[in-house]
Amino acid sequence: MPAIAKRRPYTALDSDRPIVNRPSESGDSTPQKRKLRSDSSPMKASPVSTPMKWTSPRRSANASPNTPPIGIEIHFGPKLPNSSKSFIAKPNWNPRDVEQTRAVKEALHVSTAPSVVVCREDEQKRVVEFCKSCLEEDKAGSLYVCGCPGTGKSLSMEKVKKNLIDWALETGVEQPDVLTINCTSLANTCDIFSKILGKDQPPKRRNSSTSALQLLQNLYSQKPQSSAKKMTLVIADELDYLITKDRTVLHDLFMLTTLPFSRCVLIGIANAIDLADRFLPRLQSLNCKPTVITFRAYSKDQILMILQERLMALSYTVFQPQALELCARKVAAASGDMRKALCVCRSAIEMLEAEMRDSSNNLNSLVKKTFFEKQTDPHTDCIKKPETDVVSVDPHTDCIKKPETDVVSVDPQTVRIDHMAVALSKTYKSPVVDTIQSLPQHQQIILCSAVKLFRGGKKDTTVGELNKSYTDFCKSALIPPIGFLELSSMCRVLNDQGLLKLGPSREEKFKRVTLKVDEADITFALQGIRFFRNCLQ
Repeated sequence: MPAIAKRRPYTALDSDRPIVNRPSESGDSTPQKRKLRSDSSPMKASPVSTPMKWTSPRRSANASPNTPPIGIEIHFGPKLPNSSKSFIAKPNWNPRDVEQTRAVKEALHVSTAPSVVVCREDEQKRVVEFCKSCLEEDKAGSLYVCGCPGTGKSLSMEKVKKNLIDWALETGVEQPDVLTINCTSLANTCDIFSKILGKDQPPKRRNSSTSALQLLQNLYSQKPQSSAKKMTLVIADELDYLITKDRTVLHDLFMLTTLPFSRCVLIGIANAIDLADRFLPRLQSLNCKPTVITFRAYSKDQILMILQERLMALSYTVFQPQALELCARKVAAASGDMRKALCVCRSAIEMLEAEMRDSSNNLNSLVKKTFFEKQTDPHTDCIKKPETDVVSVDPHTDCIKKPETDVVSVDPQTVRIDHMAVALSKTYKSPVVDTIQSLPQHQQIILCSAVKLFRGGKKDTTVGELNKSYTDFCKSALIPPIGFLELSSMCRVLNDQGLLKLGPSREEKFKRVTLKVDEADITFALQGIRFFRNCLQ
């Protein structure tokens, strides 16, 4: 009996009992119990005499040996991670609500800028510190921001502009003139100099016979007047569109920051990582190479965090957590493109909408069929009236209420993991993927070799260079490579299938090779094979 009393957990019913009634730390509880029973008043019932009011010390049938007692579990309570609170606290959304659906799709749209740019704090800090140093010292400078598509480069620059203006207001530093240019909108590559000149010099003072580049060079080569000391921050997005055959536009643009009295702080944004090394060799020889900041592809955890941050503003739960995690894993493994993840989530919502439309159509057909059968049955006159009420969705109908109510009412649903799987398959699955997966191993290795060659922004290569990359690829995997003639024949097969493009040449090794499919399709098609997945990372 003392052992049972010792094992009994402490519950809320014990709050009226004196504290000395608890077992001592030494473990000897018998003397205390005898003392309490002897000192207790005869008019007051002892808690031991009313065991039915207590919580049973026995554990539930599904409890494990490691399960804590009931009293301890109530006292402390289970601790939930912060990331799951939003999913538990919020009610599920109603996909049939037009306003809710519109709000969800707007939150997941690529053009919707989030209030907080997460997972890019370090890169933003580096860009802001670079701009601060240029503004504080009144000196020009150039910065090159690169990274794969959909890694938050342009979005981070918008945040950098806001932070820079706020910093200038707080510290009293003169705010710079900010000019944001998307190079794809330029009719001519030289028009970028005209846009920069418009920030530094009014149109009335320009000489029509002199080009905008020459005016800028003259302006930045002379000591400025006191009224023209304001710095200019130029953010040139899609900088690779300025690459011409002679590369003069891109070179002259960065050379503006090296002139003695230049007041231009240039930030160029593009996807190619080695653009400065390949297209601006003279700047490197003059020790004027721009500072490079690389935006890495998003990881699974980063994609999941960004999706949750966008959905946090909604007052209801749209996705199951497992569905979002599946999306993050697949997109991170394929490309790490955040825009692709947003596209997949919107597609999954469309999958749910299509499913609900189909179920609604089937429901209408079933109701009409049931109504027709009841009306044509002569033995159901007594329930015709209630049947009509059921069809008209009368919630007070008593006749056949249970089955009809279960069919008509549809609870709000969330996007499940099967919806996300269909959306991922629809986004990434294509005839190209099927073709790549059905290729022989050596042809797949040739495609992987081409992907690694073209990752640095390179547009084409030769069959000879591709053969060298293919041979290195095979040696690293301890696979016997094929000969050059057989590789050339396989390249022609890939050309006929539309995966590669071979240019004309007298010698086979000098033929130009271009990749005709997206790199993401090749990565997605071969990610299930560990050998290719490790080589393409």
